Amino acid sequence: MQPFPLLLHKFIDHAAKWHGDTAIVTGSGPSPARIGYAGLRERSMRLSGAFAALGLKTGDRIATLAWNTQGHMESWYAALGLGVTCHTLNPRIAPAQMIEMVTQAQDRVLVASADQADTVEAIAAACPTIAHVVILDEPSTAELKRPVLARARLWEQQELMDERGGHVAWGGFDEETEAGLCFTSGTTGAPKGVLYTHRSNYLQTLTVLQADVMALTARDVVLAAVPMFHANGWGLAFAAPAAGATFVLPGRLTDGARMAALIRGEGVTVAIGVATVWLGLIDHLEASGGDLPTLNRVILGGAPVPQALMDRIEQRLGVTVQTSWGMTELSPLGTISPVGANNRDARRSGRAPVGVDLCVADAEGVPLARQRGAEGRLLVKGASVIDRYFGQDEPATDAAGWFDTGDLAVIDANGNLQITGRSKDLIKSGGEWINPGEIEAIVGALPAVGLVAVIGRTDPKWGERPVVVVEERAGERLGENDVRQALDGRIPRWWMPDAVVLLDAMPLAHTGKIDKARLRRELG
Repeated sequence: MQPFPLLLHKFIDHAAKWHGDTAIVTGSGPSPARIGYAGLRERSMRLSGAFAALGLKTGDRIATLAWNTQGHMESWYAALGLGVTCHTLNPRIAPAQMIEMVTQAQDRVLVASADQADTVEAIAAACPTIAHVVILDEPSTAELKRPVLARARLWEQQELMDERGGHVAWGGFDEETEAGLCFTSGTTGAPKGVLYTHRSNYLQTLTVLQADVMALTARDVVLAAVPMFHANGWGLAFAAPAAGATFVLPGRLTDGARMAALIRGEGVTVAIGVATVWLGLIDHLEASGGDLPTLNRVILGGAPVPQALMDRIEQRLGVTVQTSWGMTELSPLGTISPVGANNRDARRSGRAPVGVDLCVADAEGVPLARQRGAEGRLLVKGASVIDRYFGQDEPATDAAGWFDTGDLAVIDANGNLQITGRSKDLIKSGGEWINPGEIEAIVGALPAVGLVAVIGRTDPKWGERPVVVVEERAGERLGENDVRQALDGRIPRWWMPDAVVLLDAMPLAHTGKIDKARLRRELG
């Protein structure tokens, strides 16, 4: 058979040749901007030539700090065609965390949205490997600040393409070449990077396109409300062109009014993102009226959703909801409920597609004798599952190749996965992680605080929200405003706890540590 390296630029090559006029739509401006797959490939190739002129070559890395837009997608394919790794940064985390990640990755170019000037300045000043900054061409109604850089060269995307752009040959490297780098968020200690290869992402794309998975076709109009920087963008920037589907990118804002306008205006058939986005859409529709007749399916990921919310999405939008489970280390899809599934239980996250294998094990990692209906630690293996974290020599898997997800789960008789808990204490709110340890360290430093714990409380909109639990020091008094003032400006605003609970005595486990399991049972 012919050699055919599994390289990601082949998806946009295919889309440009066979679906050249099918649109990529960016909805972040006063009116949607659109370009065909053929036009996007042409611009991506010119940007590749510009990257090459800046000295980028196979094995180098760029950082992207951007929303879901045409320019961001162009930068992905421009880099991937050269064998350059795309390291996606989450604009919602603190600049100090980004600097740590860029330093570890040794990124050479920073590609950023125009609204990220302050963060761009901070990264460029602190990371000497960043020699060039490229500001993406994006529609906007606001006058935005232009970054001032002391050392790195600043480019506008079109300026760079005009001055340095030109066609270069794509490919010519091995399919095991690095393709993408995502750092897990909300972990303690140094952030952990997950390094995808062309081969792993190519195979993940074929998995996503299966009929019992996302089942995208050239007849679909796909709205990607999941950010491209979040867990590999769920692979949608590869899957949509691979299928030849119209691809709708909302930009930074995903409020209900904007989502409704895009879905109506573009005739969206499949919408993909975390539950909070669709809750905002429903709230908007109930306030303003109207329906979304073209929308057939909503695919949910991120935090598990309450049954009532899933039912509300289906009934108000008139759609089929597919629940899913995954994580950055899985590229990210692990399981998904099939399109025609009869089981509408929101607690279940569907079945594993071919290419993903699941196992439940005991606390020591030994597979349970009974794999169906028994709770255990969830282990995963597959072609798009992590082997080891970026920069680490030790494997992240056991001797048999299983990766321990840190979740507790049950697989039912029909193969449906249900996540029953997490061995970690991280709080997942709106599909994003919150690290309780960082909040606890700040609150614990207050003079009036004796013991402090942060737990996740179930929330119908966000999945979970943080709650601070405090045992005051003897003779001291603490107010909720004292806690909020201590946290203000030191954590992301969306990490701010919803409540502060004062206890006479903090419950302790037999080890002497705070009994968070009991707190979650009583307060969560």
